[in-house]
Amino acid sequence: MIFRFAQETEATQIATLVNSAYRGESSRQGWTTEADLLGGQRTDPDAILEIMKTPGNIFLLCFLDDVLIGSVHLRREQKNCYLGMFVVKPESQAQGVGKTFLLHAETFACKEWQCETMIMTVIALRTALIQWYERRGYVNTGKGVDFPYGDERFGIPYREDLQLCVLQKTFRERRAHSSTD
Repeated sequence: MIFRFAQETEATQIATLVNSAYRGESSRQGWTTEADLLGGQRTDPDAILEIMKTPGNIFLLCFLDDVLIGSVHLRREQKNCYLGMFVVKPESQAQGVGKTFLLHAETFACKEWQCETMIMTVIALRTALIQWYERRGYVNTGKGVDFPYGDERFGIPYREDLQLCVLQKTFRERRAHSSTD
């Protein structure tokens, strides 16, 4: 696997990958689909480009044999890093790619940005996904965030009970360890 920062010219490719992993029939090839909860798009090229142009934001990409198979949005917030739109191509899921890619993103945030905490939001009904993150050291903070109903940039909800939960992972131990390595 090769990891690198995204270029603005790749916004369409990133949006296509994100939408294919979250929504529609293509997302059902993987285990992380939201297709039963939300319709419509998850993002679009303009939104990706807007994020890329905002200081403190990057997209990391993951390639296997020159094929884009993963993408993640990272946003630096002082000593925290927000992780969003983390995707692995549906047909490449359940093969260890996500685990390796997530570790790469965490290492970047910890070492390059000196972040102490990684934070993300996940739809609370996605228990299998939350459990996957918990196995990687994330903790459900118990904080809820309202789902952005009425904003179709995030999809068209099929349910009225969508809530986001906040997951968090602290890196202090890793930073202390890495400085003595």
